[in-house]
Amino acid sequence: MTQSLITPETRIKVTSVLNRDTATFGKQHLIDGSEETCWNSEQVIYSLSIVQYTIISHFGSEPVTVEAILFTFQGGFVGKKCLALASLPDTPNDYSIDLGAFYPEDINSTQKFPLSSVDSKIQRLKIVFEESTDFYGRITVYKMDILGHH
Repeated sequence: MTQSLITPETRIKVTSVLNRDTATFGKQHLIDGSEETCWNSEQVIYSLSIVQYTIISHFGSEPVTVEAILFTFQGGFVGKKCLALASLPDTPNDYSIDLGAFYPEDINSTQKFPLSSVDSKIQRLKIVFEESTDFYGRITVYKMDILGHH
């Protein structure tokens, strides 16, 4: 049965928070269920390097099967090209399992993105935002959920 894989045991990491203001824009707001709060990435200071933002979800002691991910972005601050990568329990820092790319619309509504299935259960899921609709590269997420089964 498909269900939310976000539990109290799930640990989440993000690569950046706008102005390092974790109280206002921190990772906890990805999954707090409030429509009033959000995670905001830092803005890009232009250089020749490409900046990518990531969200990593660690599912704790029990590996999972991921089927889809839900995002509610703020329009204008949407990840245009996103990758879903996974790691196995015995190699938790090796994100070599490609669960597919997805391309969100620049809207405020909740969007569901089915992911490729794999034969093994995974330990961690890494979402990589390769591009943003924002001129400064910021990403704003009001809601994230990961669907699948244990």
